[in-house]
Amino acid sequence: MNAIQQIIGWMPALLQATGVTLALSVTSVLTALVLAVFLALGKISKNTILRSVCGAYIFFFRGTPLLMQLFFLYYTLPQLVPAFNIQSRFLAAWIAFSLNVAAYLAEIIRAAIQSIDKGQLEASTALGLTHSQAMRLVIIPQAYRRMIPPICNEFVMVLKDTSLVSIIALTDLTYQTKIIASNKASALVYIPAMIIYLIITGVFTVIFNRLEKRLSIYE
Repeated sequence: MNAIQQIIGWMPALLQATGVTLALSVTSVLTALVLAVFLALGKISKNTILRSVCGAYIFFFRGTPLLMQLFFLYYTLPQLVPAFNIQSRFLAAWIAFSLNVAAYLAEIIRAAIQSIDKGQLEASTALGLTHSQAMRLVIIPQAYRRMIPPICNEFVMVLKDTSLVSIIALTDLTYQTKIIASNKASALVYIPAMIIYLIITGVFTVIFNRLEKRLSIYE
């Protein structure tokens, strides 16, 4: 069997694993985005306790490796608290990635909000809007255009970082590639795996670039 026939034979398993990679990436970023909004607003809140809690969260998850966080959640935490024994590898990976990515997205959102001229917030409150109304109706609609590009870049990074879940034996694209390489005693499988990663990151990069150009029209 030649190399091309081997690669064709591996494709069904690789594509199935690619679905896991995509599902983990998309669900993690969407979940993280919701959490990040609250973290960002908490980080710039006037409430000292809330600001400290959100700041500590962001510091911890940005200051420790995602790999360690994944190890801790799946292996260490169940030993400390048996009730937190997560049987589903996908669920464990989703929680770890969501918590980690939320810290990075929170800083992106915070920076975007604070990049808007403070005079606009002052003018909004002078016109009778409450602080929350001014943020929701005036500041955030302007800030989201600035946060879209870095959020898109973060998604692409997450897409590649999902390869880390192979350490807990979640059958993503990387883990499936390693299984095939081991079972078939062939390193050729890394070629189609890398091409698949290039294709999916390339597709999302094109989509995000077009979105960024469309948003720039309205600025």
